[in-house]
Amino acid sequence: MDVTILFPVLNERLRLEKGIEKAVGYIRKNIESPCRLIIVDNGSTDETPRIAGRLCEKYEEVSYVRIRERGVGAALRKGIALNKSDIVGYMDIDLSADIRHLGQALHILETCPEIDYINGTRFGRGSETRGRKWYRRITSRGLLLLLKAVFGMRCTDAVCGFTFVRKQTAQQLAATCSRENGWFYTIEFLLRAERMGVSILDLPVKWQEDYDTTVRVWKTIKNYLIQTARLKREFWKEDRKNAEKN
Repeated sequence: MDVTILFPVLNERLRLEKGIEKAVGYIRKNIESPCRLIIVDNGSTDETPRIAGRLCEKYEEVSYVRIRERGVGAALRKGIALNKSDIVGYMDIDLSADIRHLGQALHILETCPEIDYINGTRFGRGSETRGRKWYRRITSRGLLLLLKAVFGMRCTDAVCGFTFVRKQTAQQLAATCSRENGWFYTIEFLLRAERMGVSILDLPVKWQEDYDTTVRVWKTIKNYLIQTARLKREFWKEDRKNAEKN
């Protein structure tokens, strides 16, 4: 079983090299399955392309693709379209979720064929979160409560930045999801997986806050609220259409 790991990046000159080198180092020492790492650059204007090029020359398992659209959603759609491995997943380039969980996730997917989707969680029993700023802790918990109240979400986290899915399932979800380009795409990806009845395992992770993050918290929250309303309407229309058919 082989795996492709997607690293969506945007202006990550400060973290790209460190993240890739740490990931490659761990994989070479601990993972027997063939691994491919794809840096998906969604519009960087800093030195990210140059650093990525150097990493591709240094590590044979690393490749780089640049897309015109900005946003994690756009990057993930492109990565899933390019994927040829049995398993495709994505991780944040800061590796906030401990890289050692990669081996754990792949072992589960190799030995438990009934599991199709690994969802990293910072809030499950056994999770350990360090350095989380108080206001980000509040917004994360608030988002979780919102998703459970509006959608009845069963998973305990939606934006951990650590997800691995079997190829066919990932393709089905990408085909079903909207063209949302932002972070909410990862939430919709998970929610649609739940609606489709995909077998999802919440994997507790050790998670370390990265204070150099490029995410704009308040802008992201605003987008979450707008997209939550949009997705709720879409689900309602889909349910109504299915009810009419039956």
